[in-house]
Amino acid sequence: MAYWLMKSEPDAFSIDDLASRPEQTEHWDGVRNYQARNMMRDQMKMGDRIFFYHSGCKVPAIVGVAEVVKESYPDFTAFDASSKYYDPKSTEENPRWFMVDVKFVEKFKRAIPLKQLKTMPELNELALVKKGCRLSIMPVADHEWQAISKLNQ
Repeated sequence: MAYWLMKSEPDAFSIDDLASRPEQTEHWDGVRNYQARNMMRDQMKMGDRIFFYHSGCKVPAIVGVAEVVKESYPDFTAFDASSKYYDPKSTEENPRWFMVDVKFVEKFKRAIPLKQLKTMPELNELALVKKGCRLSIMPVADHEWQAISKLNQ
């Protein structure tokens, strides 16, 4: 099993939105960065765990955990001209963008703010705390996952 962090703006899609979906499952669409797409397409596997991170808000924070329940498949929003994620260069025959399905696992008792994560020496290599890292999907090392998970106990 691998570990990931996936960012979403809570006004667009929050952990509560995921929890309220049928079967608490939703596709993770709209990724339009090649590096993030490649990780999702080539590395994310069924059963991988995800820290759900609220970004673009007053207090950016890890707010819970989700799990990959369907591996990579073409992001159909790229084919829909009425979608904000439409990409005319992505076709069903030659898809450019991919997504996975994620399932709600838990909402943390309290959000773990980015500010706190940046103070933890064991997270110095976590991509999220590094300057200039703006990817919406990033890998999390085993020891980083354990350190962050302990904050929720």
